[in-house]
Amino acid sequence: MKMQAARATRIEITDNLDLLLRVMPPHIRDRIEACEDLATLLEVVLDLGRQPEARLPSRVVPLGQEAVLRDDLDYMIGRIGTFTTDNRAGIERTLHRISALRNRVGEIIGLTCRVGRAVYGTVEIVRDVIESGKGILLLGRPGVGKTTLLREAARVLADDLGKRVIIVDTSNEIAGDGDIPHPGIGRARRMQVPSPQLQHAVMIEAVENHMPEVVVIDEIGTEAEGRAARTIAERGVQLIATAHGTNLDNLIANPTLADLIGGIQAVTLSDEEARRRRTQKTVLERKAPPSFDVLIEIRDKDRFAVHPDVAQVVDAVLRGQAARPEVRVRQPDGGVQIEAESVPALPGAPAAERARRQAVRIFPYAVSRERLERAIRDLGVDAVVATHPRSADVVLTLSSLAKKRPKKLRELMVDDTRVQAISGNTQPRISEFLAELFELPSGNPDQEQALRDAENAIADAIAQRHPVTLDPRHAHLRRLQHQLAEAYGLGSESTGHGAQRRVVIVPR
Repeated sequence: MKMQAARATRIEITDNLDLLLRVMPPHIRDRIEACEDLATLLEVVLDLGRQPEARLPSRVVPLGQEAVLRDDLDYMIGRIGTFTTDNRAGIERTLHRISALRNRVGEIIGLTCRVGRAVYGTVEIVRDVIESGKGILLLGRPGVGKTTLLREAARVLADDLGKRVIIVDTSNEIAGDGDIPHPGIGRARRMQVPSPQLQHAVMIEAVENHMPEVVVIDEIGTEAEGRAARTIAERGVQLIATAHGTNLDNLIANPTLADLIGGIQAVTLSDEEARRRRTQKTVLERKAPPSFDVLIEIRDKDRFAVHPDVAQVVDAVLRGQAARPEVRVRQPDGGVQIEAESVPALPGAPAAERARRQAVRIFPYAVSRERLERAIRDLGVDAVVATHPRSADVVLTLSSLAKKRPKKLRELMVDDTRVQAISGNTQPRISEFLAELFELPSGNPDQEQALRDAENAIADAIAQRHPVTLDPRHAHLRRLQHQLAEAYGLGSESTGHGAQRRVVIVPR
């Protein structure tokens, strides 16, 4: 473990919220301004015929009893920028985003007004990586801060290092709406994209026409954009981008985006080579050099996992080895703690045996990959999620599918690969499977009940769109309930004091 000094000791946020409120109908604006925690406002939702809502991280606040009228929508539409083909508009020189819902004839019947904030200081945790000149791919769940980091990276490279930076801004997410970009990008230049389908063409145009040293782009999501990224990398231009997915395994399993990390292909080994490697005859290997040198997983705003050599880590994962990124944690004083991520070993095995054996490779068939990954981390078992059934030791599926035996599953069951079935695609059932596979001590009844309660509350929160309060639990069980809510994409918070402290599941 080591500490790295940070150049900024605080994070500053600007949101231009007054400019967003200015375009809203006066009676809705007044109710928003009366809300508590206005500084944490995420978005305002206006749907025709329904109550307007203000959405905050932990709750949804109704904005009065009156339903939204068409006049309210027309009031806003007349005061904001033009909606483009992706049904998004904005307010000039701000980062706010207004997205439209339309009916079947194209009329706008709803607006989602997302508050955009420029955050200064977030880049310090990985500033040395960004200044290295290497191609960087950012991953992370929606809302974790990928676009914010892109914006500040562009500003730092343009202003502090004096580099020629071009931002390819598909939906004006990075530099805001209007012809004049938001000051948050500094001296970086911005190319707007007429429609999302043309993003790959504008990426190439940026390199051919404007001689950038750095190209910054948000959300690479198609094969054409992947090919454009490779072209940019091959021309020696630093590319900093985000892509769909939360971690490296998501990219390896995504055939559309796997080319960003070199592409994955199945290779048949000779009998002698398979014996030498102690693997099956068919294995997965990387096809080509990756388009990016470094991969950064943004796990939350203060915790990043950095893979400094994408080619090396992809090769290791395809061999069934666990990735060991460099984990960086932002400290309250602005410093950064850096350490290698530990990979838990199989409980109960002697140290020498643990060092020799490979992790158990599990391929989820109709089972949530993210929940399986979370269960592996929570239980600390020596397992990894396989990216292909032929590279797996165990195929995990559902009991209902195991009984029906669909063609693809029958093909897997013909091989030597072991097939295991669980009764439900839930965190508790997946954890029970791992506990049985690794012969862990039997589960805690209180823990099982707490997770069952959380699952039921999550279902109610999703169906009814309102917060659901659970029974009081001690800190360890509350932490598991928070993790389960996060796995389902919901928010959660603890409330109450002492023995009455409990978790509230919050819909998003």
